[in-house]
This record gives sequence, C-alpha cells and structure tokens, in this order.
Amino acid sequence: MSLKKEHKPSENVQNKENEELESAAETQNEETPISECCSESDKLAAELAELKTKYADLSNSHLRLMAEFDNFRKRTLKEKSELIKNGGESTLIRILPVIDDFERAMSVLGTATDIKPVVEGIELIYAKFTDFLKQNNVTVIDTENGVFDTEYHEAIITIPAPSEEMKGKIIDCVQKGYLLNEKVIRFSKVVVGE
Repeated sequence: MSLKKEHKPSENVQNKENEELESAAETQNEETPISECCSESDKLAAELAELKTKYADLSNSHLRLMAEFDNFRKRTLKEKSELIKNGGESTLIRILPVIDDFERAMSVLGTATDIKPVVEGIELIYAKFTDFLKQNNVTVIDTENGVFDTEYHEAIITIPAPSEEMKGKIIDCVQKGYLLNEKVIRFSKVVVGE
C-alpha cells in the first residue's frame, strides 16, 4: 500500500493570495474615494428627481391635452347636431314670403270675378318660387327632346317611337327632375320611345 500525500497549498501561498486581495481592495478604495461615491449617488438622486419632475410635467400636459381634445370633440358634436337641427332654417325663412303670396292669392280666388289678374298673380308667385330655387342652386333637369339617360331620368313607360330618330329619346316628361349643386335630388319621370 502506498500512501499518497495530498498536496496542500502552503500557508505562505495562502497568505500571499490574501495580501494581494487586500492590496487590490485598498487600491480600488484609493481610486474611488468615499466623497466621490457620495457625490455620484447625489448626482443620480438629482437626475432621478429631475426625471420625476419631467415625468410629472409631461403627465400633466398629457392630461390637459386629453381634456382639451375631449372638450373640442363634445363642442364639435354639439355644433354639428345644432347645424343638422337648424340647418334648413335660412331656407325656410326665405320660402315664407312665397307661402304668404299663395295665401293672398287663395283669399282672392273666392271673390275674384276676373280670372286674368288671378292667373297673372299665380304666374308671379311661380316666378318668385323658381327664383328662390335658383338662389339655392336647384336646377331643373332638361328633358325636352333629350336622349334618355339613367343618371338623370327614370323611365315610367316605353312607347313605340313616332319616328325613327325618336328611338331612345324622351317623348314626354311626366314629372320634372331636379339637381342640387349638380347632384340629382329627384329623377325626371319620362316616357321613352323605342
């Protein structure tokens, strides 16, 4: 049996390693004095406080901006609903004189002995009303001897064309159509030749 001796580091080697570690720690402490550590922590604390202040300011301004936007949205919705509710008010105010003229004409109809002034009065009312429509950008869709166009006309019936050149054209207009700012608001009801 052979006995092996375990190799143990000598105490001198261990002492030497401990001394080197202590020396390195002292050197590190000499490089960073305690006052510098404190000033670095003070700097970090100051930066943290500054960041917290900036965060609070940004959060506050964000909340104010959100509140302003919400107020703007509510105000816009209110204005829009009022516009929808009262949007036709100016149009209705301008049509009231035409209604007044019709009422005066109807009151005269019962007592009139001569029909000619009544007819002239109704023609004047009609002219006034067509002027009102023109002022509001309402125009009549022209159908006289026109070509049938589905974008403007609605064929209610087709009849045999009286002549070859009248095929596909409008023979008669049963109900006038109207445009509002170049948009059809009512199609012309027409009779088309085939």
